[in-house]
Amino acid sequence: MNNLFTNTGSSSFTEFLGAYAPDLLPTRAQVLAAPVGEQIPHATTIVAATCAGGVVMAGDRRATSGNIISQRDIEKVFRTDDYSCMGIAGTASTGIEMARLYRVELEHYEKTEGRSLSTEGKANRLATMIRGNLPMAMQGLVVVPLFAAYDPNRDAGRIFGYDVGGGPYEQHNYHSIGSGSIFARGSLKKLYRENATPEDTVVACLHALYDAADDDSATGGPDVTRRIWPVIAVITADGFRRLPDDEVAVHVQTMLDARMTNPDGPTAPLR
Repeated sequence: MNNLFTNTGSSSFTEFLGAYAPDLLPTRAQVLAAPVGEQIPHATTIVAATCAGGVVMAGDRRATSGNIISQRDIEKVFRTDDYSCMGIAGTASTGIEMARLYRVELEHYEKTEGRSLSTEGKANRLATMIRGNLPMAMQGLVVVPLFAAYDPNRDAGRIFGYDVGGGPYEQHNYHSIGSGSIFARGSLKKLYRENATPEDTVVACLHALYDAADDDSATGGPDVTRRIWPVIAVITADGFRRLPDDEVAVHVQTMLDARMTNPDGPTAPLR
């Protein structure tokens, strides 16, 4: 085997690929002649909230191109390793490609170094990739991820947000991104409970996505007729777990039954 591929001099897969096959990197694509932001499907709302011993991330399933629904069942929450995940908002195709490359980046580091990156290291690696996409973001191909992980050093979940220039910015308790984020964050502000069980936090995130879809046309609510449910991931000391659709459906039905008598959802106690 060629020594160039066994001794790259770096634990970064992105740097290795940039040196030997730069055309395969999404961040090295040719700058577009004109912005095309509204012509390409966009992913919308992602929410994340910490819970007892971990963190929950949930994403709706709608992608839009301008005022058109371009896809009803897109997935925006991705497992990046055994103890972390990433949700995307912005240009869907670029975000999906970034999530896949980031997963390989973490795997490559673990194989070459014989250990996993720390939670801060993972957040910083993702920031570097976002920063590399800045020229494309200036052309309208913006990707703004949300990163969540279980940190074994703290025995707790952690959440990191970003801007188009990178970041990262650690968010405490809960956060949301995407076009419906302002409504989702308002919902979580009244429903979030520190150290709640993972199951109760899942329910709070579902309500937040529902409230976002109620006020933001680009965010899709649960599609009962097509049985398309939000993607929900729970990360604890046991690792990453994506909730199966049957389990999500039960939570969604309970929420919808309650909303039939209280359309605006549960309220927080004043004292």
